[in-house]
Amino acid sequence: MPAPKVLISDALSDAAVQIFRDRGIEVDFQPNLGKDKEALARVIDRYNGLAIRSATKVTGKLLAQASNLKVIGRAGIGVDNVDVPAATAKGVIVMNTPFGNSITTAEHAVAMMFALARQIPQADASTQAGKWEKNRFMGVELTGKTLGVIGCGNIGAIVAERAIGLKLKVVAYDPFLSPERALELGVEKVELDGLLARADVITLHVPMTDRTRNILSAENLAKTKPGVRIVNCARGGLVDEGALRALLDSGHVAGAAFDVFVTEPATENPLFGHPNVVCTPHLGASTSEAQENVALQVAEQMADYLVSGAITNAINFPSISAEEAPRLKPFVALCEKLGSFLGQLTEAPIKGIRITYEGAVAGMNTRALTSAAVTGVLRPILQDVNMVSAPVIAKERGIVVDEIKREGGASDYESVVRITVDAEDMPRDAAGTVFHDGKPRVIEIRGIDIDAAFAPHMLYVRNFDKPGFIGRLGTVLGEAGVNIGTFNLGREEEGGNAIAFVAVDAPVSAQVLEAIAAIPQVKRVRPVHF
Repeated sequence: MPAPKVLISDALSDAAVQIFRDRGIEVDFQPNLGKDKEALARVIDRYNGLAIRSATKVTGKLLAQASNLKVIGRAGIGVDNVDVPAATAKGVIVMNTPFGNSITTAEHAVAMMFALARQIPQADASTQAGKWEKNRFMGVELTGKTLGVIGCGNIGAIVAERAIGLKLKVVAYDPFLSPERALELGVEKVELDGLLARADVITLHVPMTDRTRNILSAENLAKTKPGVRIVNCARGGLVDEGALRALLDSGHVAGAAFDVFVTEPATENPLFGHPNVVCTPHLGASTSEAQENVALQVAEQMADYLVSGAITNAINFPSISAEEAPRLKPFVALCEKLGSFLGQLTEAPIKGIRITYEGAVAGMNTRALTSAAVTGVLRPILQDVNMVSAPVIAKERGIVVDEIKREGGASDYESVVRITVDAEDMPRDAAGTVFHDGKPRVIEIRGIDIDAAFAPHMLYVRNFDKPGFIGRLGTVLGEAGVNIGTFNLGREEEGGNAIAFVAVDAPVSAQVLEAIAAIPQVKRVRPVHF
């Protein structure tokens, strides 16, 4: 067989290039090619692997030309420049390097805190302009201040540790942070409102998801302590930039330091020009050490896959061997969808995730299945989590993951996977199986038997088993122009608790959800997406 061939279309280190060559892989190193979409499209079909940073945009159109591509390796964590669904549909593995930039990004956030506290950029510009405005730049000490960390995962935890070493008191808001992990880090776990009221400095370290978008909204910014300073080295869009500018102008917010913005490249922004704002052009991962680390890591991962089929840090596939893949693939889908269903229902902090394998599935490589289940549970709030990083992230956040295997009979089914999410408010559980057609199905929710296939858009309704419910629900959806794909029902007993799991053709609006909630038999309705 011919040697695998890799194209490096962005700047990677010479050491990374050598890793491919040492493994017998042919390499084309063209670090400027990624900026030329048309030129890249003309040659992409020659390669089995594509190694990139952020300059190369891997679109569905480019993937359509990539007839021989097997793997895309992103040197860094973000894969916003890769059409992952299109790659998955084409069978292309997408890998990233989720932890190579952590220390560098955390250090940048700490540097931004000092820049704010001592007005270093402004004082530098003034001094180099020939002025000597010693009395103008009155700073504040960080020692003894309270740092509020929003998101205490991998990077947030590093920032917290550095801050504690600098004698700051650290309070953290993170729904996934367990009390035990908070104690280990030396931080005080608080709710968001408590953090806003107490923090002298706030730093954000969460991904951009529907739940975290504008987490510092105008309303939440107004709850902050007068004189607060805000640092964002995570993702643009976590802070309402216009509202923040207004509070900077009023003096309620003493300063802000941003490395990321809603629109990038940021050539203009509401924060620009304010005397108490420090801005950098998305430099969080920009150190020579971090760039070298992620380059070497992505080269090793891609070489392993192309030579032996090993999969590491894949965004769209778990770490399993080529031999196991056909048998495991439908159960991977089942575990991720079951986990996603429960994760979308859970808003309280999660203490544990328990996966029980019954029947034939208990004899499979359940490590990949457990990773898929944990990924599904965490992804609604941690968008960048993948099937390899999920167990590590769960451990960092003090979430206990348990596997139980029962290779005996699994009731009426050859195999059953049961997932229980133990949250601080209540446990939630669901079970599923894979039929002989290879399609995953839900067979139990909250101890109630049901038989439902997964669909992209679904409604989960908890209701009382009373006459008229089905008709009223159908009427509400019909009057709103929402087409029903399947209508799946289950109940504990006649007249008791019941559930409906309804597939619809499109997302349901908030107004329709309110109308469903107003049906007398309905206890709760939630939209879920797969």
